[in-house]
Amino acid sequence: MPKPYKIKEIFYTLQGEGAQSGRPAVFCRFSKCNLWSGKEENRAESVCNFCDTDFIGTDGENGGVYDTPDAVAQKVYELWPKKNGGQPYVVCTGGEPLLQLDEHLIEAFHTHGFEVAIETNGTLPLPPGIDWVCISPKGQSKIVVTECNELKLVFPQLDAIPELFNHIKADYFYLTPMATPNSKKTGNLQQDAVTQQTIQYCLEHPKWRLNLQTHKLIDIA
Repeated sequence: MPKPYKIKEIFYTLQGEGAQSGRPAVFCRFSKCNLWSGKEENRAESVCNFCDTDFIGTDGENGGVYDTPDAVAQKVYELWPKKNGGQPYVVCTGGEPLLQLDEHLIEAFHTHGFEVAIETNGTLPLPPGIDWVCISPKGQSKIVVTECNELKLVFPQLDAIPELFNHIKADYFYLTPMATPNSKKTGNLQQDAVTQQTIQYCLEHPKWRLNLQTHKLIDIA
């Protein structure tokens, strides 16, 4: 039997980035990550010290400890509009979803009619059955997922430069300008410079495409 699933939040919105940008989706955010504890006192020594996501605990919208795969899938199903068409789509994210996502939950999502996507740091093996795989390598972490639909790399990372991932097979390669965790406090000048640097890299290396986090630009979840 699968263990209980610790979920930070489950919510319905638009996918804000990557190849599926603009697509309605239910996001299922799992608690915990293997590259950072999520606590500020541990940020400096973490692999992913630029993370700006709250994935600690189970206190978010529809968060909780779900005892069975069907309980998670049922909650996701409840949030999907039933009468207006469109392929039901769930994005499993985190934290690091592969600490918890398993075949049982993927099967439960499929039983409820969902296409299943994952956003992962690529350090853990994928269970079978996932329909769309996005990996986002972080720092010096060892990547074990070498085939995916899209690779989204936060840029620039001194210890994770784009050239290190030429061996990965992907349909799309994206660079996301790095946002500092306190960017709202420090202003936009630093962010603009990073974005321009990212644009220039894409222009010089057209294998890569610029990825903007449109959900932040239009201020949706």
